[in-house]
This record gives sequence, structure tokens and C-alpha cells, in this order.
Amino acid sequence: MTTSPPGAELQQQRETALIAAILSGEREKFHDLIRPYERQVYHTALALLKNETEAEDVAQEAILRAYRKLASFRGDARFSTWLLAITLNEARTCLRAEKRASLDSLDSTDYGDGVVTPAQLTDWRELPSEALEREEVRSLMQQAIAELPVTFREVVILRDMEELSVNETAEALGISISLVKVRLHRARLLLQKALAPRLRVAWKPEKKRGVIRRLPWF
Repeated sequence: MTTSPPGAELQQQRETALIAAILSGEREKFHDLIRPYERQVYHTALALLKNETEAEDVAQEAILRAYRKLASFRGDARFSTWLLAITLNEARTCLRAEKRASLDSLDSTDYGDGVVTPAQLTDWRELPSEALEREEVRSLMQQAIAELPVTFREVVILRDMEELSVNETAEALGISISLVKVRLHRARLLLQKALAPRLRVAWKPEKKRGVIRRLPWF
């Protein structure tokens, strides 16, 4: 059993009340529900896709889909976990579409043309000042994570970037807890192998059996 962090129950109660109000017709309250997670959704999409425009499209589509599917949210997981699962699915769809387009050599000059999105989301690119420190190290980390296979990249994003628990990561990805642990272990080994020669001087991993536990990310 996992214990909820302080304030988590109050947050969950607030979200439950908002969801009930939205489903009863107060649609404008959806923006109150989604606002705390706007940046998280965008940054998750960006970390997976490595393209700002595509990340914006995916984030907007994920939030729109969450609105449409809100009645199916049963509260078994946290709302944020459910929302991230939708974001990951949208990002995967985008990656598959890119792969098909690349294979077929399609010229999609009208991609996204005329798309009408819901209310404009805010603060996606507003990064805290400390995130701008050690830019070189951060850039190396981003590059290394971008080169991971998608299944490993997803686990690293959720566990080390978004700091979800193992249980929440498993829920978001729709896989077992043991598989999350295996993928995360392998992903961190791959990251260490790729980064160790370059980060030996620039940055030292957290001293916990030499495993990279926290990443200099957004």
C-alpha cells in the first residue's frame, strides 16, 4: 500500500467535486481541473516527441480527449495519472504517424492547417530560473533520453522527470509494476553508459549505488 502525500486527499476531493460539476453541465470548470497539469502534459509530450510544435498539438489533443472521455474516469488512479496515460497514447500515435509518413515519403504541407483547439493553455514554455543552470549537462541528458527506445524513454519520463511512483507509472503505461522496474533499471544503465564519459567532470550522479535518480530536467 502506498501512502498519499500531504494534501493529496484534499486535492483528490477537489478534483472529484470539479469532475462531478463538469459532468453535470458546468463545462467551464474543466479549465480549473486541467490548469495544474498543463505544463506537465506539455513537457511529457515534448520529452517523448522532441519537437515543440508536435508536443503542443499532442498536449492539446490529449486535453481535448480527456474532456471528451471525462465520464469514463472512475477514480481508480489519480486524475493526473489518467491524464498522463492519455498524453502518452497521443504521443505514441504521433510517433507512429511520423514513422508511416517517413516510410511513405508523404508531403504533409497541410498538417495541422485550420485546426481549432480548445482554450489556450498557459505557461508551457515558462521555465524556472534554476532549470537554465548547467545547460550543457541538461542538453546531454535530453539527447541521451531522446535516443532511448520509446518503451524505456516513457518510463524515465514518468519516474525521473514527472516523479510518479512505480505504481502510478505502471497505471499510466498499462503494464505491471515488475515490468516498470525492469525497464527503468535497463534505461538507467543505458543512460549511464551513454553519459558517464561526458558527465564525469560536468556532473556527478546522486550517490546511491551509482544510479541516476534525479535528472537535471525542466
